[in-house]
Amino acid sequence: MTGMTTDAGDLRELTVGTGAGLVAGTGDQQLGTDMVLNIGPQHPSTHGVLRLKLVLDGERVVACEPIVGYMHRGAEKLFEVRDYRQIIVLANRHDWLSAFSNELGVVLAVERLMGMEVPERATWLRMALAELNRVLNHLMFLGSYPLEIGAITPIFYAFRERETIQAVMEEVSGGRIHYMFNRVGGLKEEVPYGWTGRARAAIGEVRRRLPDLDQLIRRNDIFLARTVGVGVLSAADAAAFGASGPVARASGLDLDLRRDDPYLAYDELDVPVVTRTAGDCHARFEVLLDQVYASLDLAEQCLERVDRLTGPVNTRLPKVLKAPEGHTYAWTENPLGINGYYLVSRGEKTPWRLKLRTASYANVQALSTLLPGCLVPDLIAILGSMFFVVGDIDK
Repeated sequence: MTGMTTDAGDLRELTVGTGAGLVAGTGDQQLGTDMVLNIGPQHPSTHGVLRLKLVLDGERVVACEPIVGYMHRGAEKLFEVRDYRQIIVLANRHDWLSAFSNELGVVLAVERLMGMEVPERATWLRMALAELNRVLNHLMFLGSYPLEIGAITPIFYAFRERETIQAVMEEVSGGRIHYMFNRVGGLKEEVPYGWTGRARAAIGEVRRRLPDLDQLIRRNDIFLARTVGVGVLSAADAAAFGASGPVARASGLDLDLRRDDPYLAYDELDVPVVTRTAGDCHARFEVLLDQVYASLDLAEQCLERVDRLTGPVNTRLPKVLKAPEGHTYAWTENPLGINGYYLVSRGEKTPWRLKLRTASYANVQALSTLLPGCLVPDLIAILGSMFFVVGDIDK
């Protein structure tokens, strides 16, 4: 910027450099050199409305403050005025890519407080559907993350596989995103005749075609240049921020509730936990990609078990469902990380308190450590690799 001023008849020219480390000004007056840049609150490749307040020195990020709350819908307060059947419809919406898993967590909390036994067939169906939901979640990011850093082709492959799995999820529940298939005491209804066979066929088809996506992007030279060594999150920092799921496991935190604190019947399965140690953008992508292979195998094992079981998939409940007075905490390994519900009941038909602990809320806090020191062109690469859904942050 060039300013022309006249001082005591003399013509003076002042050049101000912004963001280049130049301290400009005359006398006692100095002009700031760092630029404060807002990314958002519109959503440039952030899967929702997030704002990052950045301090830049030229092309380099000096500081980052993630500012959340633009999508806040008050889910926790709405839980308090909905009965235990109605809260399921709210619970599956905070992370719209993990809807089935969200439902599962809240019904597990209610069942635990009530001391309720769920039919075995319902338990294994829940696990099969949860793993299919995990695959759908991961495929979305496997397609959209390369898109954010300039690769358009992978999203077509990812959505081809998503549609294959979506078809069987839609057949069983009637929904494509918000399934509303969990119920306190089991599932909404029995699956259609022959559904498990069609689901296994879909899994086989996706497993056969997934290498198309894998080979296209995993070792792509341009993708490697944009992600390897970029946005490194150490294991210590991941633990300090409470990160979980693929983000934490890519940094070497070997934690998965399905193995380490089993719920449903995961203790009867050998759950492979995919980890990496690099902690960079590429490691996070690889964990997500390899987890798809693992979840397809787990879903297939669950479906085979379902075919050997008979009996009901739900429990008869009273017309007005009331949880006994007390409190409990139920956490599950959601696709994006640990999701927990802290339920407090006073014996009424609505929760007195239902506190939500979401994976995305903890994971996105690490941006304040990851982004300082990086260059602006790497910002979106790092941001996208945190694999968050903003509704899961703002709750």
